[in-house]
Amino acid sequence: MERLFQLREHGTNIRTELIAGVTTYVTMAYILFLNPLILSATGMDKNAVFFATAVGSALVTLMMGLFVNFPVALAPGMGLNAYFAVVAAQQGGVVSWQVALGAVFVSGLILILLTVSRIRQLLVVAVPDSLKYAITVGIGLFITIIGLKLGEITNIVYLGGPSAGAVAKGTPVTLKFFEWNLTIAHFVENKVALLTLIGLVITAILAVARVTGALLIGILLTTLIGIPMGVTNTEAFFKTPWIPNFSQLYIGSLDIKGALTGGFFEIVLVFTFVALFDTFGTLIGTADKAGLLHRPDSEQKIGRAMAVDATGVSLGALLGTSTITAYIESASGIAAGGRTGLTSVTTAILFLLSVFLLGPLVAIIPDAATAPVLVIVGVMMMSAVKKIDFDELGTAIPAFLTIVMMPFTYSIANGIGAGIVFYVVLNAFRNLFTKEKVKIHWLMWTLAVLIVLRYIFITE
Repeated sequence: MERLFQLREHGTNIRTELIAGVTTYVTMAYILFLNPLILSATGMDKNAVFFATAVGSALVTLMMGLFVNFPVALAPGMGLNAYFAVVAAQQGGVVSWQVALGAVFVSGLILILLTVSRIRQLLVVAVPDSLKYAITVGIGLFITIIGLKLGEITNIVYLGGPSAGAVAKGTPVTLKFFEWNLTIAHFVENKVALLTLIGLVITAILAVARVTGALLIGILLTTLIGIPMGVTNTEAFFKTPWIPNFSQLYIGSLDIKGALTGGFFEIVLVFTFVALFDTFGTLIGTADKAGLLHRPDSEQKIGRAMAVDATGVSLGALLGTSTITAYIESASGIAAGGRTGLTSVTTAILFLLSVFLLGPLVAIIPDAATAPVLVIVGVMMMSAVKKIDFDELGTAIPAFLTIVMMPFTYSIANGIGAGIVFYVVLNAFRNLFTKEKVKIHWLMWTLAVLIVLRYIFITE
């Protein structure tokens, strides 16, 4: 152990690392319940997605521990799995879930290429911090809307376009808005909405009290409360085997050709772009919290961590899940003393054991139990807004448009596109007509041109 993880050099021991690994697992185990529910909107089987989530998270986290010696765990990322569900939804989606998996796989290959060539680091420098923070906030709001819809507190209504049946066939919709029903009568009549509200209160209280594993505990308690209410389907618990049915998995079910030749390469770019900045921020933040950022080998270690992260994206797609990425929840294990890859190895083992222990539990978790978690995750992602300077309009306007375009147009791609284009245009004019000069990286110009061309030539 000492030779493999350099425990004494990092000021830690086996007991501390094991506790830290368990802490990280408990903090992020909610994804085992949440990811199957989110991706099931595409028609994917929950048990198959659960297997891919657990095994994919285990393998990539194990790689992070053994090859990088870094106390960071990885799993399908919130936000990107929501985007996956939207573009491949059974109603209103633009691609099949097989094509979406193909897009994730290709995005992983692009990330590997960008990491090896060090362009990945250059892209992170090119995009201003204000837009990076805005992307995080926008995705948080996007996730919140999905949670409220999942919990039947709100509904998406289509105006000026076709009926829901026509939407399912891919007919363009001119406008979307969110219909709310917050009357007491609604919650009395709709047990799903009532359970969602109860779960939100419980999960919020646990989170405020800083209870370890608050999100996971909130899911489980809400599920139990849903039993007497008739919302939790207990029959599924007894019908689901403890050992997975390995004949009904999605290993290798991705459609790479469809992702590249069907005119859907922009979906690949969104998966790539979001993962690019999300992972960088997570790795830097956790390394700093663990006291590893200023070590002599920090740059080399973060580079290897990026390579593992990129490999995990394609590996996850091969297994049948959306983008696997580094989790900020790893900070909980670091706070518990985790400093080496032994923390990650411990978390990975627990993810692997989950395949044979949690299947029936996943089967009975209702949407109303996971919807509150999406809202709380949205709150956590919203905190990044504090880092945006809204007094400077050249920064504020692009950031604001990035944030609001994601939930209001129900598109992460629209938010990112609006932010980049407006940042380049506004600051280019400021450089021409004022004495204040803002450096615009050449890659930002390139991205802005590509985004404009996208909206010119891709009309739907």
